[in-house]
Amino acid sequence: METRLLRYFVAVAEEGTLTRAAERLFVSQPALTRQIRQLETQLGVRLFTRSRTGMTVTEPGRILAERVPALLADWDQVLRETKGAASRAARVLRVGFLGSAANEATPRIIAEFTRRRPGWRVEMRQSPWSEPSAGLAAGDVDVALLQLPFPGQDELRTAVLFTEPRWVALPDGHPLAERTVIPFRELWDEPFVAAPPETGWWRDRWLATDERDGRPVRIGAVTDKPDDWLSAIANGYGIALAPESAARFYARPGITYRPVSGVGPSRTGVAWASADDSDPVVRDFVHCCLEAAWPGGTVT
Repeated sequence: METRLLRYFVAVAEEGTLTRAAERLFVSQPALTRQIRQLETQLGVRLFTRSRTGMTVTEPGRILAERVPALLADWDQVLRETKGAASRAARVLRVGFLGSAANEATPRIIAEFTRRRPGWRVEMRQSPWSEPSAGLAAGDVDVALLQLPFPGQDELRTAVLFTEPRWVALPDGHPLAERTVIPFRELWDEPFVAAPPETGWWRDRWLATDERDGRPVRIGAVTDKPDDWLSAIANGYGIALAPESAARFYARPGITYRPVSGVGPSRTGVAWASADDSDPVVRDFVHCCLEAAWPGGTVT
């Protein structure tokens, strides 16, 4: 049994509708519907009665809804403690990240941490865009450097490190590549290079689906890794929004980056499990992040 299916079930049971549950989970409604049906098939019972007004749990569904939250919380804690014990014994702090992590601040963060913790090593683990918590939700890492917000953020501790504007990555020779600043409206009809549909929130965030006045997105290519993303843009399959720092970290022949007006910024933060608030090693790393990236950063 995948715990992901149980987490989806709990969200639908608590929200009462697929629409609200999908928004809470940062996934599409059709994808959530498939997951609920898969869980019902595996259990061999009907968990919800579906109607125009929403989703009502059946009697078997009520029993499951009462027991699953505690089960998931215990399981998450067991995973964190087990994997954390292994990394502590090896004096390794596992740090998950997406994209370019904390940009130029990453080397400073690691250097300061190793100064504070002699004999410790930081192990950086890059995750694909289909894992927006960078392995933190699964307990595969101790802390994560990633884009905020992300699915499941309310169950974790986070601190904003910095905010930066979103730019657009264009293939060289694109008619708009000569512009100094490009209004987002002028990009609405362009084909975009997108993350896979199952990435949910991540895909919508970088397509800026909620900032198009209802205009549908044209998808020119789908990729799940930075290298494939860059190749698709350079080969002319589409354009893509990106943090301003991408112009520095993902500069390559065939791609031009330009500022975009009329679209919201991106935020990079550090995240960790609430249960690790008392862990001095995790606390040291978070403090190093705040000092190196943005001394005014705040913990939420």
